[in-house]
Amino acid sequence: MSPAPAVGQALSVLKLLARHAGPLPAASIARELALPRSTTYRLLTVMVAQGFVVHLPEEQRYGLGVAAFELGSAYARQEPMQRLARPLLTRLADRTGHSAHLVVLHGRDVLYVIEERVAGRPSLVTDVGVRLPATLTASGLAILAALPPAQVRALFPSAEAFVQRHGRGPTSLSSLRRLLVDVRAVGHAEEAHSVTAGLASVASAARDHNGHPVAGIAVTYPVDEMDGRDHAELVTAVHLCADELTRRLGGTPTG
Repeated sequence: MSPAPAVGQALSVLKLLARHAGPLPAASIARELALPRSTTYRLLTVMVAQGFVVHLPEEQRYGLGVAAFELGSAYARQEPMQRLARPLLTRLADRTGHSAHLVVLHGRDVLYVIEERVAGRPSLVTDVGVRLPATLTASGLAILAALPPAQVRALFPSAEAFVQRHGRGPTSLSSLRRLLVDVRAVGHAEEAHSVTAGLASVASAARDHNGHPVAGIAVTYPVDEMDGRDHAELVTAVHLCADELTRRLGGTPTG
């Protein structure tokens, strides 16, 4: 087996194990990846020796090993997405003249990871580390609209899962679904007055190589300062920023 195909096959094994909730038998790995059993066992033997895979002899299954966990921890420490996104957010704020931010989904909330503030613009409640209900924010709605419907349903199983602010926001799964249909139809998300009275935001989602929405990028502006042409330019700028981050993450832009 030449080195290049073997590396690709080993990475396919890791990705397969990461997608499943529990360890898998070697036969299942071979079947799902369309690999010969001899090749599968050879790959697994090497990966076990290197610590990326662990063999569970009593169950006759294979799972992710400590070395795979260490890779995930290193990813978190290095914060590559934030490093890739920060210059894009800086350019977005410079281009639009409005404050821009990036969020990630954290349960039913969004967590603000990057804030690029523009001098002279209104103060915002969305400092780095702040969490807000995803259903009230444009960036959260952009992410939710890109998730599979079953995942959205699992996040919001009942009316008790919904939070309102200033009397705004969906109060049921059906009302949220209608909002997300609109987001998908126009290709971006918006909110006005839901987070802060007098302010509005437009947002788009950035996706990884699997097409999964990993972040929401938004710009916030005073409602009374925006006309139709400015709004259209703002939407375009946010789209371009999200598409560029998607490309940097190995994904395919939707636009």
